[in-house]
Amino acid sequence: MAEAHQAVGFQFTVTPDGIDLHLSREVLKHIYLSGVTSWIKRAIRFKNGILTGVYPASPSSWLIAVIAIMSTMYARIDPSLGMIDTIKRTLPVSDYMTVQTQTVLSAILFATGLWLSLILMLRYILKALLSYHAWIFESHGKMSFCTKLWLSLVKMFSGRRPLLYSFQASLPRLPVPSVDNTITRYLESVRPLLDDEQYNQMEVVANDFKRDEAPKLQKYLILKSWWATNYVSDWWEEYIYLRGRSPIMVNSNFYTMDLLYVIPTHRQAARAGNVVHAMLQYRRKLERGEHAPLRALGVVPMCSYQMERMFNTTRIPGIETDFVQHLSDRKHLVVYHKGRFFKVWLYYGGRHLWPSELETQFQRILDDTTEPQPGELKLAALTAGNRVPWARARLKYFSQGVNKASLEAIETSAFFLTLDDEAHGYDPDKLRSLDLYAKSLLHGKCYDSVLCESNGCSTDCFHLGYTEEGHCKGDINKGLPPTAKLQWDIPLECQEVIEDSYMVAKEIADDVDFHGCLFDVFGKGLIKKSRTSPDAFIQLALQLAQFRDKGEFCLTYEASMTRMFREGRTETVRSCTIESTAFVRDPNVCFLLDLFRKAADKHQNMYRLAMTGSGIDRHLFCLYIMSKYLNIDSPFLKQVLSEPWRLSTSQTPQQQLNMVDINKFPRYVGAGGGFGPVADDGYGVSYIIVGENLITFHISSKFSSPETDSYRFGQNIRQAMLDIRALFDQNDKKDVMSRQTERSL
Repeated sequence: MAEAHQAVGFQFTVTPDGIDLHLSREVLKHIYLSGVTSWIKRAIRFKNGILTGVYPASPSSWLIAVIAIMSTMYARIDPSLGMIDTIKRTLPVSDYMTVQTQTVLSAILFATGLWLSLILMLRYILKALLSYHAWIFESHGKMSFCTKLWLSLVKMFSGRRPLLYSFQASLPRLPVPSVDNTITRYLESVRPLLDDEQYNQMEVVANDFKRDEAPKLQKYLILKSWWATNYVSDWWEEYIYLRGRSPIMVNSNFYTMDLLYVIPTHRQAARAGNVVHAMLQYRRKLERGEHAPLRALGVVPMCSYQMERMFNTTRIPGIETDFVQHLSDRKHLVVYHKGRFFKVWLYYGGRHLWPSELETQFQRILDDTTEPQPGELKLAALTAGNRVPWARARLKYFSQGVNKASLEAIETSAFFLTLDDEAHGYDPDKLRSLDLYAKSLLHGKCYDSVLCESNGCSTDCFHLGYTEEGHCKGDINKGLPPTAKLQWDIPLECQEVIEDSYMVAKEIADDVDFHGCLFDVFGKGLIKKSRTSPDAFIQLALQLAQFRDKGEFCLTYEASMTRMFREGRTETVRSCTIESTAFVRDPNVCFLLDLFRKAADKHQNMYRLAMTGSGIDRHLFCLYIMSKYLNIDSPFLKQVLSEPWRLSTSQTPQQQLNMVDINKFPRYVGAGGGFGPVADDGYGVSYIIVGENLITFHISSKFSSPETDSYRFGQNIRQAMLDIRALFDQNDKKDVMSRQTERSL
């Protein structure tokens, strides 16, 4: 009980002589330090808020502007063209406001106004520059004079040492494409999927929409784009995510894997300690806005709006729609282990717990042998089932008493951590170990939320490190307060609801067929030598694999980003094109390489259009939502929004997951992550291009579909990659033979 007493700040007893007050100096010291830390945080956030608010200028430039204006006045030069005198006349004269004070104050006000005007001008210039996107459409390795000049101007107006949110006010708004362009590109995208009769019918329906309903819907959408920061993002979040009533697990969530070949330590508590400490350091800089913004080409800034939701954020269930709760400065996390929930404080004496201290806390949880309380083991299955039962259960059973307090601890935590009791990872000696690893990460046991397994997350080994025994470095603080086990009082009626949600989730999880494919025959190094985009190469391999797997083509979804615009999220690239199907179908080997290059160029152009705000799917989606608001029935939009994506694909950018120099440490690579299938009879494919010689594919489908098999599709992808590579090898051999023939002649 000695440790428990340290959590008590003071005690008092009433005696005949009065109140006998006992204060704990140690705890009061920690209270004082916590207060100091809190005020330091506020000061830093205030300072960074000012720096972001005046960017690309700096607060010191205001002082320079004031001094410059004051200097001109003493030199009897009026740079304000009479504005300073006008301001001076509006100021009252009193004992405290002498004529000289009026003059100085007028000059300061004018200088401040001039300074703010210059900031706005710089921002608008930068916004105009960032609206230029022709550089994306230039050939790789070639840069026109206009682009070079543009890059120089962007660098000039971008300022120095920007913070995370410095560019937010300078990012352009996402443009609304024209209806004509969207309809034309849509018809082009479905042409290879329809026969002549079907296509002619679709063309008639599309043209009717363009003539009748579209003009009115487009006008309102343009009006929204003028008013809202981003005409897509709020509707996309609400209608695609928050209003969905089906289970989130598998249908919406994703997973990310740890290092492939390296396990820094076999001590689970130590790994969790280092990882959590690294996350806390990252979160501290994130909350202060101190991270550098992500920039394409090292120059063009990307929107950072979504990053604040990485921590302190919870999706709260509702009957009709969920809502996102985002808090700040959360000081605890909740840990799940073997059916129990524990609350762990992340601060001690006003500072983050050190890795060794976190290891101690996690080890206490691992050593805890208490049994779960009635209903606690599968409690989290409520969040894995349908949303409505969870929302109703939350209102009925978790709105008061210990249940409310415990649920509030979970929903207001910095993040949620699972210390799994089963180890998963890639083991080349075990058959399909990557497949089981993926399933454990995506859905686990359907009532645990896996964030850190016994072989955990990613880059802690280089920055924090471990002792020879595998423990976290640093002294062990034995005075830490104990972890608090969350208490529950779950009635039998609620336990039945939990079991029902668990059965719904388990049915979904058991139906997921995963296959992880490590393709190490070649990677982006060889692909680039063939003067082809690695992403286009892989997408065409996927089209070839899809056709061999099912004997037909399908509507294909590839996610691209629109973060060059303010609050930009994603757009769709429809990867199944007239050019890609021509390449896949053509039996004439002599012309295959030419067809491949045309298809690859087409894909690259579509990807660039999507990135620059000229995609078609988000535009059609918003037109559909607008039609619902205006009660306008559109057969065309209904058909477009009901078409299934039987092949859903996404590339995980390697730099987002690994901060290690792969050339120096080739074994310290991650395997990326994946997601569940979008269609019942389709595939979900996520891939990551790791370094120069490795591409990892994460393939998902459903066992219940007789048309799909993730392992089979993985083998088809592998063979398609090799066959496309063979085209380039054949072409290289022809070039060599041609040169040899020329020399002999």
